[in-house]
Amino acid sequence: MGTYKRMIVEKTGAPEAMHLVDVPVVSPGLGEVRIRHEAIGVDFIDTQIRGGLLPATLPTGLGFAGVGIAVEVGPGVDHVNVGERVAYMYFVAGSYAEERIVPADRVVVLPDQTMAPDLAAGALFRGLTAWYLATRLRRTEPGDVVLVHAAAGGVGLILVQWLAHLGATVVGTVDSPEKAAVASEYGCHHVVAIPGGDFAAEVRAVSGGKGAQIVFDCIGSATIEGSLDSAARFGLIVSFGWPSGDPDVPLMTLRNKGSLFVTRPTVTQYTADADDLKHGVDALFGLIAEGALRIRVGHTYALADAAKAHADLSAGRTTGSLVLVP
Repeated sequence: MGTYKRMIVEKTGAPEAMHLVDVPVVSPGLGEVRIRHEAIGVDFIDTQIRGGLLPATLPTGLGFAGVGIAVEVGPGVDHVNVGERVAYMYFVAGSYAEERIVPADRVVVLPDQTMAPDLAAGALFRGLTAWYLATRLRRTEPGDVVLVHAAAGGVGLILVQWLAHLGATVVGTVDSPEKAAVASEYGCHHVVAIPGGDFAAEVRAVSGGKGAQIVFDCIGSATIEGSLDSAARFGLIVSFGWPSGDPDVPLMTLRNKGSLFVTRPTVTQYTADADDLKHGVDALFGLIAEGALRIRVGHTYALADAAKAHADLSAGRTTGSLVLVP
């Protein structure tokens, strides 16, 4: 049946640790679908696995989400037909490839078969992250003030729009004037550039001194002190990323700052069940269809240029979602 190209990491390190190999094509087994990729999502967790910050059994593939055409369907699969455009999120790394075999319960048929593959791939992993952050942790009420760090990033731009759609007032942080303009364009009500800007003071001003009901912190040690100072009494701190280092927060600090709640969630848990995955996908693509969410695919790279995608993402040179195209 020939071969296809797949990106692997045999020894963790710099972006150049990734390299393409030829892999034999095989047919899907019971309950599986073979997908020829049209676009592949690139996410920050991929850089952490490649760099060795997150454990992985080597050699390892990279990437968890992709969009493409179902080219072969295994026995026992009745919700996917050959030729349909599908999307998947499967938490075994290996999406950086020309094609992939995926368990059928991780595969959904795109409701809009005409949706551009790069847009769908850019929406999937980051959009499902935004979905569970906005809807599954704590109810977001109209009038709530929320703080979103990295508001111009792939997750940030979708999360800002989702929270605004729910009626929240969104304060966002960015790291440049250019990203401030992008965040504002996508509905962030108040934007603070850091370092330099005092986002905790902005939150207090916007909330009449009460603070934010929810703080979404994907930066870590560099922002955690300000995040704690931004939270309202009984507020929720959501730590879902830590590129600046894993924050160390004593329990007594939570007491003294207002009986705060802290969680370290992951999309893998919130979409672990097939029903949850489908619910999240339906909500995500439903809001896209309504026009409530716009997906910004800020950067597209060839599969062979995945190292440049990682370098740009790690250096903060990107806005919106990143995708690879085989």
